[in-house]
Formats: sequence, structure tokens, C-alpha cells
Amino acid sequence: MPLNHQQRQQIAAVERIVCQRMSEQQAGHGVDHVLRVYRMAGQIQAEVGGDRFVIDLAALLHDIGDAKFHDGIERGGEFSRQILGDVQVAESTIDRVVEIVDTISFRKGTDRATLSIEAQIVQDADRLDALGAIGIVRTIEYGAAVGQPFHRSDNADGQHPTGIGHFHDKLFRLSGLMNTEPARRIAHQRHAFMQSFLDQYQSEWDATENA
Repeated sequence: MPLNHQQRQQIAAVERIVCQRMSEQQAGHGVDHVLRVYRMAGQIQAEVGGDRFVIDLAALLHDIGDAKFHDGIERGGEFSRQILGDVQVAESTIDRVVEIVDTISFRKGTDRATLSIEAQIVQDADRLDALGAIGIVRTIEYGAAVGQPFHRSDNADGQHPTGIGHFHDKLFRLSGLMNTEPARRIAHQRHAFMQSFLDQYQSEWDATENA
């Protein structure tokens, strides 16, 4: 069902608020990431269905209270409820959006069988943005922000956190965790690109390390 005029206005208002409140948030989790997730979620919804209004709002708000930027405390549901209330979204819709924001993150490990189609779509869109060329750049950006190197030659046991370690600990697992067929197609291609990049990176590193 197409969005009505009021819904479009409310989405635009939420987008403005999110862009303003997250304008200083970077490290690969800034406004650019949020807007890519929002657009990708819309593309997936066009293929598989689901409530577009709920999906758009949840995609825009999914990182609004990320614990990494709030002293380790996840505040997404709290902030989402406040913002949606301010733009007069119906309480029943607010509840659905907050549930998505509170459950889709990788670290929560929510069973996909318990997720609504709307939550599955937003989760897929968020995870896709961690893959491919953009995923590589985001990993490097985050590492730079927290002082984490991309690679260490003395890290064979994986004891020290690195960008390459993040690929193996999380990113290479994501393609097998996608909920929808459109996301699986995109993830497969992006996964292959990342593997090719790391193979080339390791080849160049070894060539200079052993020279």
C-alpha cells in the first residue's frame, strides 16, 4: 500500500530529526549509514512486501541510540519512542517500530523466526551496509576512530582486535544470516568482493613483510 500524505510528512520529519541528532556521529555509524539502510530497506520491501511506513521509520531510527555512542547503554527504543511521539505517529505504530529498533542488532542474536517481515527487512538492510566496498570503508573508519589497527603481523592468535579480525569474527558471517532473498543475492556478491580484497591485501602485505 502506498504511503499517504501524512505518513510521508512524518517520515520526512523523522529523517530531519535523525540527521540533526546524529550529525556528529561518525565511525562508520553516521547519517550516511542510516540513509543507505533506509534506501536499501525500501528496495527490499518493494520485492518482498511488508508495511512500508513501519520499515521506513525503523530504518531511519535503527541507530539513533547506539550504545557505542551512549556510554555503553542502548537507548534506541527510548529515543525512537520520543521522536515518533513528537511527530504524532500512532501509538500502535510506535510500538512496532520500537520493537524492531530494540531487536535487530547483530549482538543481540535474535532468532530470525521471531522477527516480523518488517524487522527482517530492516535487519537485512543494516547488515548489507556492513558488506562490500562500503563495509570495508566502514571497518577502516571505525578502527581509525577507536585506535584499532587494520592488521598486525604479530597477531596470529587473534589476541588483539583488528579490522581483519572483525571481518572473520562478524562480517563474513553475515551473508549466511540474511532473512530475505533480495538481501541474500546482494550479500553473496558483496561477500565475494570482500574476500577478494582481503586476499589481495594479504598478498601485498606478505610481499613487503618477507622482502
